[in-house]
Amino acid sequence: MKSGDLLYGNREASVQFVHPIHFRLTRVLDWITYDGWIWLDGYQLNARGDAVARRSIFVQKSGLRVAPPPAIGKPGRQRRRT
Repeated sequence: MKSGDLLYGNREASVQFVHPIHFRLTRVLDWITYDGWIWLDGYQLNARGDAVARRSIFVQKSGLRVAPPPAIGKPGRQRRRT
């Protein structure tokens, strides 16, 4: 994992994720933890890929998934004003 990675966290990563989240990683903290667990700093993203909250999360590394880039919808058809 490296800065800028987009991750997907759900119950497999930690019980704190009642609802799954997309997370943009800024850094992996080198704090001593339980075996297989890590602390991550980054930003929680909304469905459009915009950062909505800065977070530090404590997760099981084996439960994290690399997420595809957020699906940003195509611009809608513009209506002409008359």
